[in-house]
Formats: sequence, structure tokens, C-alpha cells
Amino acid sequence: MDNGCLKNDEKYQKLLEIIEVNKNVRGSLIRVLHDAQEVYGYLPIEVQKVVAEGLGIPLAEVYGVVTFYAQFTTKPKGEYRISVCLGTACYVKGSDKLLDRIQEELGIEVGDCTEDGRFSIEACRCIGACGLAPVFTVNKDVYGKKVPDDIPAIIAKYRE
Repeated sequence: MDNGCLKNDEKYQKLLEIIEVNKNVRGSLIRVLHDAQEVYGYLPIEVQKVVAEGLGIPLAEVYGVVTFYAQFTTKPKGEYRISVCLGTACYVKGSDKLLDRIQEELGIEVGDCTEDGRFSIEACRCIGACGLAPVFTVNKDVYGKKVPDDIPAIIAKYRE
């Protein structure tokens, strides 16, 4: 995505609207970045540049906020975001093996997105469902007490 392509698209126009509404609001950077990520699905450097220019702040400040807060991502995420808990309870119960099987099934690593844009994988520290360990989520669907052999059928459900 380059700035030339960016300027000719509906998402770009929406981004400009978001910036326009917030450009004179003190402390609006995080709100603008959140809204921009809702529009694009992630925050590539081209979008960060537009935000910096539109809000009249240095690109380094925008980039610093994007890379500091875990809620922001500079990589595209899949339609189905798989998040595997690697917190203590889940890890002890084998979540690392679930993660390995998910990566194997999808052919991607943590932080990546499949070429078709359908799936991405994340690792997290705790989702607060320790009683169901090991736990992973697919978007808002929670899967607990699963074993690696359960993974192919679960992924197949989302491929359909």
C-alpha cells in the first residue's frame, strides 16, 4: 500500500473524515488510531503518515504510540483471529502444543496472516478462563479443554 493507492480509496476518505473531526481535539491521537485501525484492520506506515500529517504531530510520535500499545497492529489481521493463551495455567495444560498444531494447520507463524486473509494467529498471556485451560479463541468464540487433535475440525468449521 503506497500513498498513491491510499488516496484513491474509500478507506482513505473515511480516514480523512476521522482526522478532520478530531484534529483540534487535545489528546485525540489514540482515538484517531483506534478508528483508523477499525477502517483498515491494521495501521500500516502509510496510514500513520496520514494521521501524523493530519493531526500536525511528528510521525515518530504516532509510530511510538502504535508500537507501544498492544491494541494496535502494523500487520494485517485475518477475518478469523486466533488467539492462544500462553498464560501459566494454559501453558501447563499444553497450550503450546495447541499453538504448534494451529500454526501447522494454517502454515503461518504467530503474528502472521494467511495469504487469503482468512486467518491470523496471536499468542496472549491470559484471557481469564483458566478453569478451561488450555484455552484459545477464534474472534469471540472461546475453546477450552482442547487437545491438538481437535484443531483440524475447529479450523475446518471456519473455512466453510
